[in-house]
Amino acid sequence: MVMKLPARLASAGRFAGCSEQDYQARLDREIGVIVSMGFAGYFLIVADFINWAKQNDIPVGPGRGSGAGSLVAWALGITDLDPIRYDLLFERFLNPERVSMPDFDIDFCMDKRDRVIQYVADRYGRERVSQIITYGTMAAKGVLRDTGRVLGMGYNQVDSVAKLIPRTLDITLDQAIAESSELAARIEAEDEVATLIELARKLEDLTRNAGTHAGGVVIAPSDLTDFSPLYCIEEGAPLVTQFDKDDVEAVGLVKFDFLGLRTLTIIDWAVKAINPLRAAAGEGALDMLALPLDDPATYALLARGETTAVFQFESRGMKDYIRKLQPELFEDLIALAALYRPGPLNSGMVDDFINRRHGRALVSYPHPSLEAILKPTYGVIVYQEQVMQIAQVLAGYSLGGADLLRRAMGKKKPEEMAKERIKFESGAADNGINPRVASAIFDLMEKFAEYGFNKSHSAAYALVAYQTAWLKAHYPAQFMAAVLSAEMDNTDKLGGLLDDARAFGLVVAPPDSNGGGYRFEAGVDGHVRYGLGAIKGVGAAACEAIVAERERHGRYRDLADFCRRVEAGKINKRVLEALILSGAVDSLGETRATLMAHLPEAMKAAEQQARNHESGQIDIFGGAQSTITPLTINRLPEWPVAERLRGERDTLGHFLSGHPIDACRHWLKQLSSASLGEIEALWRSSQGGMERHRGRMELPVVLAGIVATGLRRHGDVLAFAPLDDGSGRVEMTLGRELLNESAALFAKDEVVIVEGGLSADEFSGGFQIRVRQAWSLAQALERFARGLRISVSGASAALVDQLAASLSPLNSGTTPIRIGYRNASAQCDLQLGDDWRVRIVPEIIERLAALPGVAAVELVLGRASSGR
Repeated sequence: MVMKLPARLASAGRFAGCSEQDYQARLDREIGVIVSMGFAGYFLIVADFINWAKQNDIPVGPGRGSGAGSLVAWALGITDLDPIRYDLLFERFLNPERVSMPDFDIDFCMDKRDRVIQYVADRYGRERVSQIITYGTMAAKGVLRDTGRVLGMGYNQVDSVAKLIPRTLDITLDQAIAESSELAARIEAEDEVATLIELARKLEDLTRNAGTHAGGVVIAPSDLTDFSPLYCIEEGAPLVTQFDKDDVEAVGLVKFDFLGLRTLTIIDWAVKAINPLRAAAGEGALDMLALPLDDPATYALLARGETTAVFQFESRGMKDYIRKLQPELFEDLIALAALYRPGPLNSGMVDDFINRRHGRALVSYPHPSLEAILKPTYGVIVYQEQVMQIAQVLAGYSLGGADLLRRAMGKKKPEEMAKERIKFESGAADNGINPRVASAIFDLMEKFAEYGFNKSHSAAYALVAYQTAWLKAHYPAQFMAAVLSAEMDNTDKLGGLLDDARAFGLVVAPPDSNGGGYRFEAGVDGHVRYGLGAIKGVGAAACEAIVAERERHGRYRDLADFCRRVEAGKINKRVLEALILSGAVDSLGETRATLMAHLPEAMKAAEQQARNHESGQIDIFGGAQSTITPLTINRLPEWPVAERLRGERDTLGHFLSGHPIDACRHWLKQLSSASLGEIEALWRSSQGGMERHRGRMELPVVLAGIVATGLRRHGDVLAFAPLDDGSGRVEMTLGRELLNESAALFAKDEVVIVEGGLSADEFSGGFQIRVRQAWSLAQALERFARGLRISVSGASAALVDQLAASLSPLNSGTTPIRIGYRNASAQCDLQLGDDWRVRIVPEIIERLAALPGVAAVELVLGRASSGR
């Protein structure tokens, strides 16, 4: 079958170094396979709903999985990467030598995915379209807890047994008993536990509940009831198949995956914010698929590791590797996305790849004929497709047969591998390759097949990563506003993103009922306005009412005006209190203390006006009759800083206008190894100072901040709590001994200085410190103070007595005092005698600084240390 080359492909050859005939030949070959295998309808249905989504402003991903290797899929608009340009193989997706169902995993904007499913149901018939059921089964821990509950056993007793099951994925009760000697001992010693386990084993792996597959949809050629029984999860919910995804395919139905990807929503929001700016500047609308893939600013951002919020590249470990790699080509991003997985990382492949990339290691090829295949990855076998191509070039495999070889290598079945080795070596011999060389290459392929990744998937996701990096490099305010909006409900993640936005040079403006909207918004000059929807307790309806009224009738003048004008059904006292505590009504011109104190009165006046309006009271001139006494404002001083900040944390999840340690930050800087925001740089620069503890590398450090939450205890052995200093967070781990000695130091909001071993989680990107010692601020100041310097200028005679009165109660300490005196004609330093050594407490600094004639008070501190 020969088909005319689609317009999208007609000029593609100039990018890939291929002719139009090359594209036509590949297209014809793929179409032949698709038609012969009976999958033409599948491709057309997928193309139909994807192109409908694109035409209806629903963002669609560029592809996912092996489907990105199909030229037909690219021509139909299903995928957005030219597979010939990036050497992606169709046989990795559809293999006529291995008949299996095609499977396009398609990403849609998270917020609009349901519209596409609705379209498919309308288009192909509701009686033919259904989502797919999932079954939750009774796993080891769950079945123990359920069985114990039915037997009437106490929660703590059952919990103590369940916690003895090792944390191994898909572990069974029999495996748990074999691995946990303590569990086996309790079964032997306690009849109740033995009965519990015996009954639980009979129930294990039975179906416990039904749910709906996250993205799976089936489309049947006739009514679904011809193929599968249907099930209703709950009244009013759409029907789903009673067959799960495996059984659905077994009866001949094709599964379509409609997956939600939040990054596509972020890109969509960012582009919609950027295009008005481009229009105002006389530029065309931004087309993300037309971005040049060689943009220097984008690669510079990536090389600096400034990849927070960049898709797939935002973990701490990935930032380290991308800084080492210093990518300059899109192929580098494809490779890094494929390599950053546990297998390649543990094997040393990633470091080898980077060293070859920079010329620090020799680039070599197992055979000269493989240079074209392995040159893009500097001689390292990174992709599954490379394993297939090697088999094709060296041993004469068809790409279909090479895919079977790749699968056999991945499954590690000795019988299959023995057969494939004979076939490979025979084919290589036919091509004149030395048998020993062929055998060594087969061994190498087998080794790397264990780590090899699907290049089609990696390339598609590298494109999304590049798009987000491009947006951050060129439109950081709009991009970060979109990212922050997408994470509004995740207050833990929001704090880190705000820190990154500030580090990137953006100014985060507080929420403002007179300026902001529901989501975060990019303003002028690198400002990002906080979204009202990110305030806890303020829902979308309240935000929309506030913004709509402001747009209709202008800014709110004061608290009474705000309460009168916003629709009463949309806001209540709880919402208004949250707005005040978060700072969202600071623009009304009063302190938060004043606003909170007058809130009941303002609400009462607004309610009275609403009642008058409803009762139709009017004055003799035709206006509403006013029976409301104007609100009298008694202005109150602002709350103390600590109280104001607590209000922000309670409503925003973090501090916004400051941080509780701001007043003592200069002391903590002297006491600690680094601020929490500097830990990543400290970790990278201190690899030589590591110590090993229980198989993990730790860096001895001293850190300081506030205890952000109460302790989370894990039995009587460990406890955890986050340490926060406004620039970052670190998880503290406290052992039993420290808990017994110093648990009071770790109360919520307390300033604490901790010494211990810092370690990193390679994949979560976080750090934690195993705390060995801890001090309160007062304890640390007293213990590590090296001197107190009081600068005096033009002092009166009374100052001596005042200094003595202030210092005398503290002169039982060890810190020496130096007086620096200066007047119009002379200056001198006076070292006070040992009788005047004092005990340092935080209050002494403020007390001395307040004395008339004292110009400055400086406390000199040494670095806190465990003495190790």
